[in-house]
Order: sequence, then C-alpha cells, then structure tokens
Amino acid sequence: MRSIYLSADTPRWTPRTESDLQSALDQGLLSESHYTDFKRGLSAGRSANRELARDLASFGIDGGTLIVGVEENRDGSFGLCPGPLQGLAERVEQVALTIPDPPLPVYTEIIPSDANPDVGYLFVHVPPSPTAPHMVDHRYFGRGDKTKHHLADAEVRRLHDLRRLTETDTLTLLDAEFDRDPVPVERRSQSHLFLLAEPANGRPEMLLSLVSGREWPQRMLLFTRGAILNQPTSNLKFAPELLSATAHARRAAGAALTSYELTADRRLREDSYDEDAVELEIHEDGGLRIFMSRLSDQMTNPDEQVVFDAGAVMYTRHLIALVLAAADQAGYVGNWALAVGATNLRGRRSYEYRNGWSATDGPRFGEDTYRKAAVVSHAQLLATPGQVTGQLLARLLRALGTDDKFAPLLTDTTENS
Repeated sequence: MRSIYLSADTPRWTPRTESDLQSALDQGLLSESHYTDFKRGLSAGRSANRELARDLASFGIDGGTLIVGVEENRDGSFGLCPGPLQGLAERVEQVALTIPDPPLPVYTEIIPSDANPDVGYLFVHVPPSPTAPHMVDHRYFGRGDKTKHHLADAEVRRLHDLRRLTETDTLTLLDAEFDRDPVPVERRSQSHLFLLAEPANGRPEMLLSLVSGREWPQRMLLFTRGAILNQPTSNLKFAPELLSATAHARRAAGAALTSYELTADRRLREDSYDEDAVELEIHEDGGLRIFMSRLSDQMTNPDEQVVFDAGAVMYTRHLIALVLAAADQAGYVGNWALAVGATNLRGRRSYEYRNGWSATDGPRFGEDTYRKAAVVSHAQLLATPGQVTGQLLARLLRALGTDDKFAPLLTDTTENS
C-alpha cells in the first residue's frame, strides 16, 4: 500500500486494513484537505465520469488521494461506507486516461471490508503531474483547502511558466556537471556523456540510508545491480558498462561507485592509458549523477572519432531504471527532473550509422554539446520508459540519423510486445 500525505505532522500514513482506516477517522488524523478527498461512492453514467475527471484533475498540480467508501455524517464527522469493488479501479483508471487533457496517470489500491471482501474502499492516488494543470470540458482545475475550483487564466500561465523554469533549472544543473568533468581539458579527446536525475519534491535525506552507515558500498552495489539487470537493452553491445563501476568513494553530496580510471577524489588517474571512465553518484537527497567518458572513440579510421549512440541509449535506460529503484527505496512517487548531455560532439558521426546500417557515412553533429531536460511523473517512468528515453535522446539521434534504428527503445515497443 502506498503512503498517503495527511499533514506536516503525519507526512506518511500507510493504511492496510479497514481497521486502519477507521482508526485514522476516529483519531481525527484523516479528513478532507488539500491532499485528500472522500466519496461515498461513484455514480454511473457520462456525467458522473466527467465529475470524477474534474476531481482527479484538481489533484494534478500538487498530488493527492481520493478515497471512495467514506461518507460525511450530518455532524461533520466521517464514517465508513464500503461499496462494491468489482470493476471500480478499472473504471477510475479509464476515466483518468481518457477525459482529462492531457491524460492523468493514477494509481489505485483496494482495501476490502472485513465483513465482505466483495465490498470495501478504493484509494486513488494522483501523483503531482509534470503536465499540470489538466483540463476537463475546456476548463482547468486546481484544488483549494478542501474542494476543487476552476483556475484563472493567470494561474494557468503561471503553472506553465513554472514547468518551463523547472526544465531550465535542470539544464543549469547539467551545465554544472559539464564543469565537473573529471578528465583534464588537455586529456579530453573523446565525447563525454552526462546524465542526472533530481526528485522534484524529494525529502532532504530520502536516500541517506543507501549511502551511509555500515556496509554502504555493498548496499550501493546491490542497489545498482538490481536496478540495471534485466533491462530491455541486452541487445546493445557497448563498453564500458555502468556495472564496471565497482570502486567506492565518498562525495560531498553522498557517495559514488567508480571505475578504476577515477581516483577517490574524482580525477582521471595519471597512469590511466584510456580515457574510459565511468561513475555513478548517489546523493543523500535523492539526486543521481552518471558520468561516462567514452561516448566516442577511434575505430577503423585513426583520424576520426565516431559517436556511440547505442551507449547513450543504454545509459539513459539505466538512468530511468535507477530512478525507479531510488523512488521505490524512498517511497517517493512524485515527479523527477531528468537531463542528458554530451560534450565534444562537433563534426562527429554515428558509429551505428557507419557500421553497416547504412551505405553512407551519415551526418556530422553540428554543435559542440547536446543538452536536453524533461520533467516526468513516476507513472511515466514506470509505464513508458521508452517514451521518456525519446524525450531525452530523440533529438540527438535524429541529428545523427539513427532515430529509426533505436525506435523500439524510444517507443516502448519492446516492453509491450
């Protein structure tokens, strides 16, 4: 069962039984608020479905939970009113994905009644949406202290501007990673790949237990291995792999796993013949950073380096898998800001394009750097990781002429087939 935010005093409440729900009502812990709404039941019909869509859309900005099976008494208190469960969750999910514009991903969970498992309570969790506000019947909806309301045009514009600002802020973080490149300028001959993730509304120490305490290196290794294995990128052959980062080091913001080529204080070793370094950095506050310095290399032509776009795809899918694992570790279902960037690209062509996939050499990349950010929901990361990969990488692959080759990994064809 997912945790529900009730208040600053009770930030995480996890009901598992009908008794838990009754106890929370009796103690006054659970009431209608900006983050919680109650429904006695859900009526049938088109009009009822659209009203449900408005209720769900109102939670899209800050997130919240709709609980079906709780009614308000005449004295203002609340009581349990278990209702039929068959088909209810499916109906709510269908409404959320078909009526609001844009569609609104939700999670549903059921607690059956102790007296009769065919009736009970439906919890509809609405994570904060990266595409909020959401429209129903040409009106945008938000939520006040306890009820939904129409949003004024100025508020809609403010929310859209805030979303753009969040992506801009993420690109600023990406630029900071460019500046942190551990390879000295005089030794940089290859293109370098940078990836990052930040929880939009995370807690200050949401991953502290992963990167501190006794045996934290082993926990980080197990965490990384568990997230990356069984990803739909096994047909992509590329080195160095992220799992080659097995050395451990403390960092100012958390801890890191690195390959041999990097020292404990994050410098390329003087005795390192290759420029091929890999690092995964995990921050106490939930932030993730990945650095990989072999996005390009010399292959058949010693006078030209080619870009390993397969490596960019594989590492981006790894980032998404690590974000989902971090969210599960921390019990966080909010939005994430992601970014992918690369340096030293100008004039380089795709290795995949030139390696038998096409009869021509392919286009050269026309800029020194590539930068792309996106703010995505937990539901998007879970259900459509390919589309998220496309949001981050499709422009780079189009410029290199290989977007068609990687289409299955950009559209979730692999997952759905």
